[in-house]
Amino acid sequence: MFTGADGKPSTIVAAVLPEACSRHASPVRPHAITSLVKGSSKSARVIVVLEDESHAGGAALALGRAFPLYSAKRRGVVRRKKASAASAVADDGVEVAPGADDPDSSGGSSAPVMQISFATRDGPLAAGYENLQVAADSVRRAAMLVDLPPNTLTTTAFVGEALAAAQRLEADGKAVITSSVISGEDLKAGGYGFLYGVGQCAEEPPALVVLSHVPVGAAKSVCVVGKGIVYDTGGLSLKTKDGMPGMKADMGGAAAALAAFEAAVTIGTGGQALHLVLCLAENAIGSKAVRNDDVLTCLSGLTCEINNSDAEGRLVLADGVAHATSIPSRLPGLRESQQPDLLIDMATLTGAQLMATGKRHAAVVSNLEEVERAAVDAGRLSGDTVHPLPFVPEWYQAEFDSKVADMKNSVKDRSNAQASCAANFIYEHIHEDFKGGWLHVDLAGPAWSEERGTGFGVGLTLAMLGCEGFKP
Repeated sequence: MFTGADGKPSTIVAAVLPEACSRHASPVRPHAITSLVKGSSKSARVIVVLEDESHAGGAALALGRAFPLYSAKRRGVVRRKKASAASAVADDGVEVAPGADDPDSSGGSSAPVMQISFATRDGPLAAGYENLQVAADSVRRAAMLVDLPPNTLTTTAFVGEALAAAQRLEADGKAVITSSVISGEDLKAGGYGFLYGVGQCAEEPPALVVLSHVPVGAAKSVCVVGKGIVYDTGGLSLKTKDGMPGMKADMGGAAAALAAFEAAVTIGTGGQALHLVLCLAENAIGSKAVRNDDVLTCLSGLTCEINNSDAEGRLVLADGVAHATSIPSRLPGLRESQQPDLLIDMATLTGAQLMATGKRHAAVVSNLEEVERAAVDAGRLSGDTVHPLPFVPEWYQAEFDSKVADMKNSVKDRSNAQASCAANFIYEHIHEDFKGGWLHVDLAGPAWSEERGTGFGVGLTLAMLGCEGFKP
């Protein structure tokens, strides 16, 4: 029973989850699942015996985190004299293992294979749970994007990742995906002054990527906007030598948004239209870098006096949400005056989020109480736990007062609800006629653990959409 095809015995490990589960934790106990399973470089089949069938989705995502795809370790690896067709060679000549280092690979023999199955005390679960493998693989892919070094995952490479995801979905016959890319000088010409300004100095151009899945007869539309700063030096407000390492993870929101989009369309969106907007840039330094005291104009039409070039995430997201809620509509499948019913933006936005809600709860801000409650419930169900922060625009607008522009991009008082203020900056650029629900997800802490991406945000999105396997 416990032998491989070669007749050799397999290693069997049994682990029991902790009993403790406080009311703000997820009953899935995702962090315990990940910590019990992670650490093996070998492939594994994992059987999870659940106390509640609804925990299967969150458990699958937690297992995905335990089997990262990316590794550049070469010690102990026998190097071939020539790269075979099954391997890739990076620009610097270093051999890259397929499925581990190559973002264009969905997983090769060098990456650990994870097979998941579920049971309750009454026996195995089968029907309907195959989609959870898709969700787990999407978490691994999102985490891999976060783990990739910035000399590999440039803005151009990230655009390629998004377009490749669209091609995979169409090739699988799952859906027709509409895609568009606005990059470089076209952003400037199109009025995306914030996104262009942040990325104008970098060698690779900034880009706005839009993917859309619009089923026939879709009655509801959801748009997810992701912050994709592929590397953040802080710009001319330069980060310190201790503050800059790890800033490859500043695209964790875009990574989760892209992986969630592909997973949701693959599993099924329940007839909802789903749109993805990725705001991609590198916050570099150089002679063309945006300066503190520069004034930029957003697609919303509002102007911003830069007083901190290291507060760049809110700038690129401002153009993203302005695009998503624009009238006339810029999203496929929406009537001229129509806007999304639900707008979600996800970002590794502020260090203040960690101070407010820690490393395991993302901070959420919403204009509607029912959306806030749905996010908290979705977090507990998926294991991507969140906790709400105040939504009081009339209190926080003054933090961004400027004498020469509509606003500044960084607060006057850093002790006054910074994470809420940063969210409010983004909210200011949503179209004034927007009547839908808005959810801001600051996942600066949960997107990164022990110098590894976690894929946080994928499960939260799937649960907010009500995808199969992520319903109570």
